[in-house]
Amino acid sequence: MDNIEPVVILGFGDEHLKHLDKAFPATKITARGNRIKIMGPAAEVEAIKEIIGEMISVARRSGDVNPGDVTTLLALANRSESRGKSGDRGIRETFAEDTGDIILHTHTGDAVTAKTAGQLNIVKASERNDILFAIGPAGTGKTYTSVALAVRALKDRKVKKIILARPAVEAGENLGFLPGDLKEKIDPYLRPLYDALEEMIEFDKLEFQLAKNIIEIAPLAYMRGRTLNNAFVILDEAQNATNTQMKMFLTRIGFNSRAIITGDITQTDLPKKQESGLISIQKILKDIDGISFVYLDQTDVVRHKLVRDIIDAYEKFEDKKR
Repeated sequence: MDNIEPVVILGFGDEHLKHLDKAFPATKITARGNRIKIMGPAAEVEAIKEIIGEMISVARRSGDVNPGDVTTLLALANRSESRGKSGDRGIRETFAEDTGDIILHTHTGDAVTAKTAGQLNIVKASERNDILFAIGPAGTGKTYTSVALAVRALKDRKVKKIILARPAVEAGENLGFLPGDLKEKIDPYLRPLYDALEEMIEFDKLEFQLAKNIIEIAPLAYMRGRTLNNAFVILDEAQNATNTQMKMFLTRIGFNSRAIITGDITQTDLPKKQESGLISIQKILKDIDGISFVYLDQTDVVRHKLVRDIIDAYEKFEDKKR
């Protein structure tokens, strides 16, 4: 474990090591300093080696490995083993390639995969429906997965452009008091969309596509009066769209276009008396063919483990209030 604090990989009180020990009872795992020794059946040793290798990669990327990461890697190892697969690709990518879960590869060669059941449902439902609603709490990868699907469709030439929209609704701040011109005032609201794109497309190419409007990122209000043909359209943070805005957006969809609408109905920033269009749309469009609703929950959270615990605590608090 060169250049990494052993405690990051082993866990506090060796909790990660104990987790691995429990999962592979026929194998003995010991650690001294920055070295890990694995003794047991060859197949188990190889699986543990891959898991620890992936843990080291996670630690180098994010600086930490949490128990949820270990649980996910063990699940991937079990599923990969059940298909009789092993090799040099790594557990996560091996499993993703075997099941078709890789959405695309980033410009650095990393595989973007559906990491949870909810994300996989988004991928599958998007293939079968022209309009998809992905509804769930923060940290479940709704936006990232949707952007990956849009980039893949553009790379495969299934669409000619990507349009990403967000309602510019203040969450505690006031647009008018932010510095700069209109673009500079709006950009902070659109930053998460830029972040996802920058991971998937190399900088020069992304700059070119943004300049040529092959990829367009704009506030929801800019969609009015347009017809969006041959496009992959994403409306993010849709819980902050009013009923009128939601209807306006959905009726922009043109020929050979598809749309994904994402949002968290528990985090609307609209005035209290104004109903979120994402809440009412579930009743309005529930029986229309070609439109699908995918619901994610705290089990799909792919951020820090505490995010899942926070969502759980809030849900219990809201239930108690009701």
